[in-house]
Amino acid sequence: MLVRYFAAARAAAGFEEEKFDLPEGSTVAELLQVVAAVDRPEPPAGTPPLMRLLSRSSFLLNEVAVRDQATVLGPDDVVDVLPPFAGG
Repeated sequence: MLVRYFAAARAAAGFEEEKFDLPEGSTVAELLQVVAAVDRPEPPAGTPPLMRLLSRSSFLLNEVAVRDQATVLGPDDVVDVLPPFAGG
């Protein structure tokens, strides 16, 4: 599956997107555990670590908001990570 990062999540991840191969039946919560476990370089100054951002982010699954992290993912799904945005 593909994970796309936006705004501060992109800076913290060090990538715009990453691909992950998870076992069939994996959930959003399991994907987030795998994402958080990836060894990453230190984020730019002023950017929170990705793990912290993930705990406060919203997620889209195939462009639809997903609030239940027990949602099962498919191998071709796209998960967008949307950190909290400031401003208006």
